[in-house]
Amino acid sequence: MQLKRIIVALLVSGLSIPAMAQLNKTATEAFLKRIVKDRAAAFTFEYLAADSGRDVFEIESKAGRIVLRGNNGVSIASALNYYLKNYCNSIITWNGSNLQLPAKLPAVTQKEHHATPYKYRYYINYCTFNYSMCWWNWERWQQEIDWMAMNGINMPLALTGEEAIWQEVYKEMGFTDAELDKFFSGPAYFSWLWMGNIDAWGGPLPKYWKDSHKALQQKILAAERNMGMMPVLPAFTGHVPPAFKDKFPGETVKKTNWDAGFPDVYILDPGSPMFDKIGKRFIEVQTKAFGTDHFYSADTFNENVPPSNDSSFLDAMSKKVFASMASADPKAVWVMQGWMFHYNASYWHPTQISALLKAVPDDNMIILDLYSESHPVWYNTEAYYGKPWIWNMLHNFGGNTGMWGGMDSVAHNPAAALHHPGSKQLAGIGLTPEGIEQNPALYHLMLDNVWRDQPLNVDEWLKTYAGRRYNTHNEQIDQAWQILYHTVYSGGPTEGAPESIIVARPTLDIAAERVKTKLNYDPAKLIPAWDLFVKAIPQVKPTAGFRYDLVDLTRQVLGNYASPLQQKVATAYQQKDLAAFQQYSKQFLALLDDMDTLLGTQEGFLLGKWVSDARSNGITEAERNLYELNAKDLVTLWGDKDSPLHEYSNRQWNGLIKGFYKPRWAQFFKLLESSLQSGKTADLAAFETQVRAFEWKWVNSHDKYAAVPKGDAVKTVVRLYGKYRKMI
Repeated sequence: MQLKRIIVALLVSGLSIPAMAQLNKTATEAFLKRIVKDRAAAFTFEYLAADSGRDVFEIESKAGRIVLRGNNGVSIASALNYYLKNYCNSIITWNGSNLQLPAKLPAVTQKEHHATPYKYRYYINYCTFNYSMCWWNWERWQQEIDWMAMNGINMPLALTGEEAIWQEVYKEMGFTDAELDKFFSGPAYFSWLWMGNIDAWGGPLPKYWKDSHKALQQKILAAERNMGMMPVLPAFTGHVPPAFKDKFPGETVKKTNWDAGFPDVYILDPGSPMFDKIGKRFIEVQTKAFGTDHFYSADTFNENVPPSNDSSFLDAMSKKVFASMASADPKAVWVMQGWMFHYNASYWHPTQISALLKAVPDDNMIILDLYSESHPVWYNTEAYYGKPWIWNMLHNFGGNTGMWGGMDSVAHNPAAALHHPGSKQLAGIGLTPEGIEQNPALYHLMLDNVWRDQPLNVDEWLKTYAGRRYNTHNEQIDQAWQILYHTVYSGGPTEGAPESIIVARPTLDIAAERVKTKLNYDPAKLIPAWDLFVKAIPQVKPTAGFRYDLVDLTRQVLGNYASPLQQKVATAYQQKDLAAFQQYSKQFLALLDDMDTLLGTQEGFLLGKWVSDARSNGITEAERNLYELNAKDLVTLWGDKDSPLHEYSNRQWNGLIKGFYKPRWAQFFKLLESSLQSGKTADLAAFETQVRAFEWKWVNSHDKYAAVPKGDAVKTVVRLYGKYRKMI
């Protein structure tokens, strides 16, 4: 009967039998068992034809079971997620989940039907692969793919294992391992290697990494496709090994520099005869290893200025890049990040953008409006001159730690764009953060746009979210979230979260290079939210999500407090008040210790976990040490000891505070105290040299840091609240 019903549905809908293959029975059953475990038998799933080409799902109760219907695995997973959230008061997030199903599952009294208005639901930024995903094993990837499916993602960027493909292509072309060692970066820097910004830094890359991550990518892609996703794979953008210019002297290779303290890289001119050949061969080798869904990511000028602003040059370049894809795959669709149009807005005027985009047929290009929630480019480009495009929330830069975001923007603006007469071929919605596993409320608010075409009411949404996350409704918690909504989540002009002065290279100034401390809200107005969370502790049985949020909020309040405390230190020094200087500098260092202890209670804030995960990818001690160097360097210096990018990827993490940030401040305070005692001017230039030497030594060290949480999060917060509330 079941098979007959499905066949009838297919015939009535006019769909062909292959459409049903989008619903992989084995993969969907395995997914259900991973999520609801021993309750999987209480659910069943059925195929449901797509709704006017858009993904669709239904939920219904039948014969004592919950029926989940959808046209593919993503739709079935979204149906399950909808049921868990709306009927079981449960939620699954990066930073603590609440999945406590009742003994008898609630019935769906009336069948629910939901269709998405978006053909594409995109996910992942190039940078995410390094700032967050760099050291993931298969188990962690499986969790993320499940999370993607449950939240409606069907178009993930898929870059893992790319280095193995380039190894094969360039070895075919006669490059030696020694020459490629000067091209491939270390694993923490792949994103910028593939975007054409750097070569070699953090390498040489071991062979085992290439082989193991090629196999990992095959598992990732199989899992994504089995759920009905359409992964976006990379294509050739012209970035070639340094040895290319000598090996092929007849080709036109242009030298360019990212302007971030790294040597020049080399870009093969799209008009050069070998461009098509290399681009075609790359996709052929990649397709043989990984298959294809015909979507290819390529950003030739990511954070680099083109050598000419002539529209004919840009038209020809765009045609050549696309031709290199289409020659290997006639169905190729170029998925282009629109980041450069914002980042290099002084270059990319309408004439230049139009020339670049119009060179490729509309059906063969999709533009990612990468930063729509803050800097939408679609609005000023006639919606990318008719190209299909995707509205994205970028939000996070560098994987930095901080409660921050614009809830009103992500709650209202996707629907506003969807219904705007000028949005033309708006075809999707997505997430493009540089780093993930932070600010879960903001990301789930954004993702609740996937299956609706109307704005969200943030006030009501927050009450529902808090109830699911903490497994209870609590008036004090609701009040606290209203405060968070109007402070940390009120948005602002900064790119990413404002940071705490504690992560800055020591200074007497209120901010520092790469560390912006200006808040877009009055920090005093955040403190009542902390009061309310602490007061609610006796009434709320702490879920994992409650513990995480309690620690994160406490971290934010203490991190904010560090700025006025640091300024008291600065004032005491400038006024030559030794006693006050000693008092406040001692308090500042004690604050760092307390924050380090606090963050040690949560896995997501552990430097030791990041380093341990990095080392686990190596099979020799040399490999493990290399990956540890990559892991520690990325979140501190981002290069050598003179790197201008230091602190770009700063993190407020256990281990990093006590092992890296605190020693820097202690050395700084010691210098200033000695200056006050001797009456001599502090030699800040000498300190700069000293601190850089310390940083580089730390990056190359192998000190041990906790890889598992330690201590009781709730008790630690209560203790610190008692210590700091009156001070603040």
